[in-house]
Amino acid sequence: MPKSPKALMFQGTGSDVGKSLLVAGLCRAFVRRGLKVAPFKPQNMSNNAAVTREGGEIGRAQALQARACGLDLSIHMNPVLLKPQSDVGSQVVVQGEVVGNATARDYTKLKLSLMPKVLESFHKLAETADLVLVEGAGSAAEVNLRKSDIANMGFAEAADIPVILIGDIDRGGVIASIVGTHCLISESEKLRTKGYLINKFRGDPSLFTSALDIIKDQCDQDCFGIVPYFKEASLLPDEDAMSLDNRKKQAGEKSIKIIVPRFSRIANFDDLDPLRAENDVDVVIVEAGSALPADGDVILLPGSKATLADLAYMYEQGWDIDIKAHVRRGGRVVGLCGGYQMLGQEVCDPDGIEGKIKSMDGLGLLPMKTVMKGPKTLRETSGTCLETSHKVSGYEMHMGVSKDLEPTEPWLELEGKKEGRLSKDGLIMGTYLHGIFNSDEFRHAFLKDIRAERSAGVAYDQQIEDVLDQLAEHLEEYCDLDGLLALAG
Repeated sequence: MPKSPKALMFQGTGSDVGKSLLVAGLCRAFVRRGLKVAPFKPQNMSNNAAVTREGGEIGRAQALQARACGLDLSIHMNPVLLKPQSDVGSQVVVQGEVVGNATARDYTKLKLSLMPKVLESFHKLAETADLVLVEGAGSAAEVNLRKSDIANMGFAEAADIPVILIGDIDRGGVIASIVGTHCLISESEKLRTKGYLINKFRGDPSLFTSALDIIKDQCDQDCFGIVPYFKEASLLPDEDAMSLDNRKKQAGEKSIKIIVPRFSRIANFDDLDPLRAENDVDVVIVEAGSALPADGDVILLPGSKATLADLAYMYEQGWDIDIKAHVRRGGRVVGLCGGYQMLGQEVCDPDGIEGKIKSMDGLGLLPMKTVMKGPKTLRETSGTCLETSHKVSGYEMHMGVSKDLEPTEPWLELEGKKEGRLSKDGLIMGTYLHGIFNSDEFRHAFLKDIRAERSAGVAYDQQIEDVLDQLAEHLEEYCDLDGLLALAG
C-alpha cells in the first residue's frame, strides 16, 4: 500500500459552509510559502464543470483550486463527478469519463466500487505534490450513508489522513453543528479529526471565546482559526447553483441589463461571472413563476445538463413568449451550449440519452436542428469572433450535433473551423464555446455594442488572481497555517 502522503482533509458540518473557498485560499497561501500544492475532492456533485488537459471533466471548484495552485487541471483532482440530469438520475463521471447514469439508490450501491479509483487518483496527485489539500462533500455527519461513503470520513479512513471540520457561523448554530458532528462520528473518526475552523464570522471574535471553551470541553478539539466573512468571495467562480440566489447588486441608471432564465438543470453558469464582474452590467436571474423582464438589453440562455427537459421547462414558464417578444422589440439573444441548441428549429434525442423526451420544437430563432448523440465533446479551444475579430477561448462540453437547415453565418472560428451561428440581423447568436465572455477584449466589444458610451471594463482573469491573493492573505492573518501544516505530517 502506498505510503501516506502529506495531506489534510477539510470536511464540513453541512453543505455550503465554505469548504471550496477555504481550500482554494489555503492552496494559494501554501503556494505563496513555496510549497507545491494540489487540490483533491474524492466525489463531487455539480453541473458546473471544467475540461481538463486529458480531455476529461472535473468540478468547477477544483478548477479554481487548481488555479490557486498554479496547476493545469487534471481528472485526478476530482475522480468522481455526479452531474444531475432529469428523469435518468445523475450522469456518473469517473476519472474524467462518463460511465453511465444512476439514480440515487443505484449510485449508493455503486460508489464503494469506485473507492479504488478514488485512491488511485489521490496517490497519483500526491506523487507530484508537497501537500494535498482535500475537500469533503456535504456533511461529515451523514452517518446514515457512512457504510458506502467515499467522500468524507470513508475516504479519510481509507487514505489515512487527518481531518479539520469547517463550521459556518453565519447561518447560526455553529457550536451545535461542531459538537453534534463529533457526537455522531465513530471513535476512530473522532481521533482522526484534529480540530476545526469557524468560517464567515461577523462582529467581535472576543465574544466567541467562551464558545471555544465549550467546544473544547465537549470535543477536546482545538480551533485553528476564526475566519471573518470574506466579501470578495462573490468575485470568484461558484460551483453550486444555490449561489445564483445570493449574487444580486443594485443596478445603476446606465446599466446594461442581461436577463437569464434559470433552467431547472442549469449548467456551467460560471459563464455569467465575467459579465457580473462588470460594474455597469446587471445580470438578472429569473426564477420559475416570473416573466422575463421586458426592459432587458440581452436575453442569455445558459447551458443545461438536460436540454430537452429544460426546453419543456421554458415552455411551461411561458419564457418562449417573452423571448419572442424581446426579439420583436429588437433585443439581442445569446445561447450558450444547451441554450444554443434551444435556439434552433428542433432538438431530437432518438436514443433517450437525456431522458424520455424524444423530440421537441426549439425557439426557431436560428435555422438549425440538433440531434443528441455521442461521443461527448470535451475540449479546450480558442479562435476568433468573426463579427468583431477579437480573440476568444474556452472549452466545449456537450452531447449533440447541430446542423444547418439553411445557410447561416458562423459566429466564431475555432482552430480553423467555423463554429456557432449568427442571425442575418446580427441580434441572435449562439455557440458551444463555454467561457467566451472570459476574454476581456471580446466581452468589452460585445457590451460596447450595446452601450457605446461605456468606459473600459474589468480585466476579469487578473481580478480572479488578485482575489485569490487577497484570500490567501486573509487566511494567513486569521488561521493557524503553521498548525495546519504540522497536522499534515
